[in-house]
Amino acid sequence: MSIFRRNKDAARDEDAVGTTDAASTADVEDAGTDTSADAEAARGDEAAGRTDGPFDVEEVDGRGGRIDLGAMWVSGTPGMELRLEVEQQTQQVNAVTAVIGDSALQMQAFAAPRSSGLWTEIRREIAMAVEQQGGTVEEADGPLGTELRTRMPSAGPDGRTVFAPATFIGVDGPRWFLRGVLSGRAAIDEAAAQPLLAALRGVVVVRGVEPMAPREMLPLQLPQDARPETDADAGTGDDDEDQDGGLDPFERGPEITEVR
Repeated sequence: MSIFRRNKDAARDEDAVGTTDAASTADVEDAGTDTSADAEAARGDEAAGRTDGPFDVEEVDGRGGRIDLGAMWVSGTPGMELRLEVEQQTQQVNAVTAVIGDSALQMQAFAAPRSSGLWTEIRREIAMAVEQQGGTVEEADGPLGTELRTRMPSAGPDGRTVFAPATFIGVDGPRWFLRGVLSGRAAIDEAAAQPLLAALRGVVVVRGVEPMAPREMLPLQLPQDARPETDADAGTGDDDEDQDGGLDPFERGPEITEVR
């Protein structure tokens, strides 16, 4: 497995995926202090639904060879490239994308309240955002539960409108929410999606103990043996400027610069 990173612009269309709404103080407290019997029961049901992963850090015995990216430990598979989406201004990693051939899986982890999951309401928000942009949405049962199969319109090379497929997957964990977005062939081909879904199942989420607002992104980091990318590494030509565009979950991004 190869590890790569890619610089990207600070601006992100997070509203389209429903994960960065501002939370009230009460929400922050709920994310860290709810110890009711109902919350305990909900956590038990949620854990039962994740017997094959993804896992909470308290459910595994060590990293088991996974790559430590801070809030996520990620397993590698032969032939898989791991792309780290880095905000250009802050150099903060804000997404992890696994790529196999012409298929990709973007993964992000967020804080969630103890008392309930986020995926149900986030699904509604994603569906509304896609439809408002002229796309189509279908809710379906997938290997990790209910998923959204979407198609977003974009201009093709001949000027005609084409629809790019993407499948949104959500997993509610104990005080965290893990979102995956399948794009490329994996969004329409179950066989192509299988190895990426296996990678998603192998993820371990490290939530931490500090209070966080629901939907606040859990902090990611570069692997310890990775080094910051320099201008000499990235080059200064027009091709590199094209590579610095924001991530579109409905379209596979360009190749990026190797950092090790």
